[in-house]
Amino acid sequence: MADNTTETVSRIAEIIINELKLEDVTPETFEPDLDLVDEVGIDSMDLATIALVLRDEYGIRIDEDDYPKLTTVRIIADYIDSKRAEKE
Repeated sequence: MADNTTETVSRIAEIIINELKLEDVTPETFEPDLDLVDEVGIDSMDLATIALVLRDEYGIRIDEDDYPKLTTVRIIADYIDSKRAEKE
């Protein structure tokens, strides 16, 4: 499971970097515990866009009510892993 989560964290970081066009950061250097709103500066529209990309990428449903809880890459990875486990 840890390998899966590490892989998920890296992929989510990659998606966020690409979607937000962040410069000078790579999935390897993106700190998975950074608060995306307070420390990275993403807003609700950015989060909605990222949620849609993640939904398509992982084939899961992300409830809009859950968006406020998805504050770090690690939390998002855990959320996705739990949603994927529910489907199995």
